[in-house]
Amino acid sequence: MAVAGFVFCRPLFGLAIVLLVAPIDAAQRHTASDNPSTYNIGGVLSNSDSEEHFSTTIKHLNFDQQYVPRKVTYYDKTIRMDKNPIKTVFNVCDKLIENRVYAVVVSHEQTSGDLSPAAVSYTSGFYSIPVIGISSRDAAFSDKNIHVSFLRTVPPYYHQADVWLEMLSHFAYTKVIIIHSSDTDGRAILGRFQTTSQTYYDDVDVRATVELIVEFEPKLESFTEHLIDMKTAQSRVYLMYASTEDAQVIFRDAGEYNMTGEGHVWIVTEQALFSNNTPDGVLGLQLEHAHSDKGHIRDSVYVLASAIKEMISNETIAEAPKDCGDSAVNWESGKRLFQYLKSRNITGETGQVAFDDNGDRIYAGYDVINIREQQKKHVVGKFSYDSMRAKMRMRINDSEIIWPGKQRRKPEGIMIPTHLKLLTIEEKPFVYVRRMGDDEFRCEPDERPCPLFNNSDATANEFCCRGYCIDLLIELSKRINFTYDLALSPDGQFGHYILRNSTGAMTLRKEWTGLIGELVNERADMIVAPLTINPERAEYIEFSKPFKYQGITILEKKPSRSSTLVSFLQPFSNTLWILVMVSVHVVALVLYLLDRFSPFGRFKLSHSDSNEEKALNLSSAVWFAWGVLLNSGIGEGTPRSFSARVLGMVWAGFAMIIVASYTANLAAFLVLERPKTKLSGINDARLRNTMENLTCATVKGSSVDMYFRRQVELSNMYRTMEANNYATAEQAIQDVKKGKLMAFIWDSSRLEYEASKDCELVTAGELFGRSGYGIGLQKGSPWTDAVTLAILEFHESGFMEKLDKQWIFHGHVQQNCELFEKTPNTLGLKNMAGVFILVGVGIAGGVGLIIIEVIYKKHQVKKQKRLDIARHAADKWRGTIEKRKTIRASLAMQRQYNVGLNSTHAPGTISLAVDKRRYPRLGQRLGPERAWPGDAADVLRIRRPYELGKPGQSPKVMAANQPGMPMPMLGKTRPQQSVLPPRYSPGYTSDVSHLVV
Repeated sequence: MAVAGFVFCRPLFGLAIVLLVAPIDAAQRHTASDNPSTYNIGGVLSNSDSEEHFSTTIKHLNFDQQYVPRKVTYYDKTIRMDKNPIKTVFNVCDKLIENRVYAVVVSHEQTSGDLSPAAVSYTSGFYSIPVIGISSRDAAFSDKNIHVSFLRTVPPYYHQADVWLEMLSHFAYTKVIIIHSSDTDGRAILGRFQTTSQTYYDDVDVRATVELIVEFEPKLESFTEHLIDMKTAQSRVYLMYASTEDAQVIFRDAGEYNMTGEGHVWIVTEQALFSNNTPDGVLGLQLEHAHSDKGHIRDSVYVLASAIKEMISNETIAEAPKDCGDSAVNWESGKRLFQYLKSRNITGETGQVAFDDNGDRIYAGYDVINIREQQKKHVVGKFSYDSMRAKMRMRINDSEIIWPGKQRRKPEGIMIPTHLKLLTIEEKPFVYVRRMGDDEFRCEPDERPCPLFNNSDATANEFCCRGYCIDLLIELSKRINFTYDLALSPDGQFGHYILRNSTGAMTLRKEWTGLIGELVNERADMIVAPLTINPERAEYIEFSKPFKYQGITILEKKPSRSSTLVSFLQPFSNTLWILVMVSVHVVALVLYLLDRFSPFGRFKLSHSDSNEEKALNLSSAVWFAWGVLLNSGIGEGTPRSFSARVLGMVWAGFAMIIVASYTANLAAFLVLERPKTKLSGINDARLRNTMENLTCATVKGSSVDMYFRRQVELSNMYRTMEANNYATAEQAIQDVKKGKLMAFIWDSSRLEYEASKDCELVTAGELFGRSGYGIGLQKGSPWTDAVTLAILEFHESGFMEKLDKQWIFHGHVQQNCELFEKTPNTLGLKNMAGVFILVGVGIAGGVGLIIIEVIYKKHQVKKQKRLDIARHAADKWRGTIEKRKTIRASLAMQRQYNVGLNSTHAPGTISLAVDKRRYPRLGQRLGPERAWPGDAADVLRIRRPYELGKPGQSPKVMAANQPGMPMPMLGKTRPQQSVLPPRYSPGYTSDVSHLVV
């Protein structure tokens, strides 16, 4: 049965305490009965006041039922902290562990070092006894591998990095220089700053980046060499962690270099704030309740009581170890108690008390201190716990801050350099790169030196750059007044990111290459190149307003029309050509038949003259049909009948239509038609379908590559083209010209330039992925606004338009291409080669036919000669026989005649007279005895040329010499007296007496 009531106790330390006894159920009584009822709390304290306050706090605790269950009593066991850590260890064993302490509270003098608290932590941790520190702030106590059971109500020094980040965010400083000692705490605060900046500040615009890290050895004598590097940096915000002694040296040397005056910002930790030469205007931190041991003792005791109370209600607590000599002791309850302690979150005298996984105090409050004249410390802000938001909050009154140089206005925190390191990359027409010759010492007037630095061997190759971006850079430097050193991208790439595992983190971080990597790693101040603005890059670098708006397009080679040897036949289909060829011969045949069977075309009229044309035969009909079709003059072989001529007129009309249609279509096919692009744009099915045999690519690691990565609907296309991507755009464009690559996807500005320069190239489809080219700068660069304003002025003044005309449109080249597109093509040999080949075939055919005709004619001539020789031999033989017969007959008749007339006439008188009159050229008297074969040689020589038609023979004589051959009409005839008698004339005789009647 539960019991409740009020118990009045006697006054203790002048206070009347009323305890309210809470009801305890049966389960709690059972658990509490298994656990110890008394708990000894050890204390290793630095002075007697702390010991007395520790005992008083525990006595008060026993009457606070909020933290102490019923029948539970706490007792204090304290010892004095010895500066000798060995003695401290023995005291802990003899006076604390021997008395079974469940936890130990430790404090020490700041001047005695941390060796003694560490000895207590080592000894107690060996037996798993929790240790609560109230003054140890070294980073070494956060290492749970060494201090396994140590936690503290004060934060370590390196937690001030969290406050630094809040202050930088409040003042909007994004670039800093960190100065720290090389000891554990100095390196710990640097690591904390970098880790927290990356983890909790997702907005890159407010994320603080470390431009320079200056690490020095403790107890230094001079800081001058480090100040030289700091003076060349851009940042003028210095975050310093140093001991009081080291801070004096740093402030002394910085003052000599004028680095503590106007324009500089110093934010330091607690130790450095107490230096006796801290400059005016320095901001520092001071932990609240840093020296309030009593407050930390009370908070540590109540944190311990809260943990034990919860542990009593949840599990059984074993008794604490009591012998340091037993090395096998493994107190599991101590380990569990340490976990309960780390989970505490209470409101104490020093603020909100909570711990992280390392047992370090979180939610610790700080005062923001501003150093005034004569080392006066003025609180200008607080970093405290906000119970409404359950988080820390920074409050700073800016109007109360006096900055270095006694300035009331907040410094910019950065020095704007006037000499910048610039990077560019070769990308026509924006940047043309030319290697400088061995005999050259400087670039041309319109060029600027742009060496290529080799990171491997630190050598430089001399190059000269010119182009769109170089002209923009020259004008930009004049407008906003800066000087520069220009260099080419070390790896020749714009830059892409690679995901890598972060050291000590489970997340992946982006590591950039190329131009972007140089800018992110602060090896360059500005990028002047056709750098596409996209979200991935804008997360890590600054961009100016675009100086050139563009998008993404596709470059391909114009599909050339296939010109074959029969290109001139393209106007008509094969079927139409066959029908035309058939029609020619059909019409020719019908014309022949009509003219043959027509009564007016078959026979000549009886009264017609000899000049009337002949009747149309089949060969002439074919010649007529082809002549009309090919529009050639027809000189002969035309139809004679009316019916055939009507068909000829119809055929002429048909030929006119066919020829006109062919001419018009030939112009359309070979002259006026412009080849179209193969692709319609990015949505072309041949690009989206990976099965098509169409190769497309872009530049790997470029902004276009990043665009395809982002687009889910283009994932299939990207997987296909990823294997074909090129290292540079120049290589891809050359392969497009050669036909190795069918489509190159790249920035529209570059591809439009290539298409205007080479009329064989063309861009396909509309622009997509619209973006712009901008000047790249570091995050938080002071030049960003000035560059942006200058570019806007260039757009308004027309300077950017002038650069477009000069470099991108390449003068009048684009106009020439447009003119070429609008004018008809000039027919070339490849278009009309078939016609010339057809003529060549005709010539070769004619030559071949004439050779055949000549050979055939020679064969016929030889055959005719043989026939003539045979015919001549036969005629000669026939003439000889007949001559003999005639002579015999003549002799017989002469004898008869002589017998009958011998007495009246003298023989031979009449025949001789006739011979002389008929053949006067013989020149001599021929007697009957000379008429027989074997006549005189001169007579035979005169006759021989007239026998076989040899040179000099007249046609008339030739015809006379060939029996049966008619005499042609050759005009005037030769005189009759010049005709010789036939050689074998059977009537030739000197005696013509038989002819006389």
